[in-house]
Amino acid sequence: MTGIPFSVTTRSTAAGPVVTVEGELDVATAPRLRTAAGTLALESGQLLVVDLAGVTFCDSSGISALIAARNVAEAAGAGVALAAVPARLARTFALIGLADFFPTYPSTEDALKD
Repeated sequence: MTGIPFSVTTRSTAAGPVVTVEGELDVATAPRLRTAAGTLALESGQLLVVDLAGVTFCDSSGISALIAARNVAEAAGAGVALAAVPARLARTFALIGLADFFPTYPSTEDALKD
């Protein structure tokens, strides 16, 4: 770890919750994202937006936590979108076949507009 603080914050919008992740999303911190996603009050038709602009590193545990968040949204009948995906993470998604698994947007605002 580089000492960058990790945080997961959630805010509500008219379209649905926005979860903002900052820092290193790895084996040590991914459970915090899973927990946050599991406690969301999602309703059918809403959109869960996960803002990754502040993510400095993401390993397979972090990717697994993002998939878990998607599963929580889908179980509630809600959609999911990733916002501000760092280029290196977008490349990883492409390499492992997840590029089309998550709708992605340049920003949270863009995801909420759609």
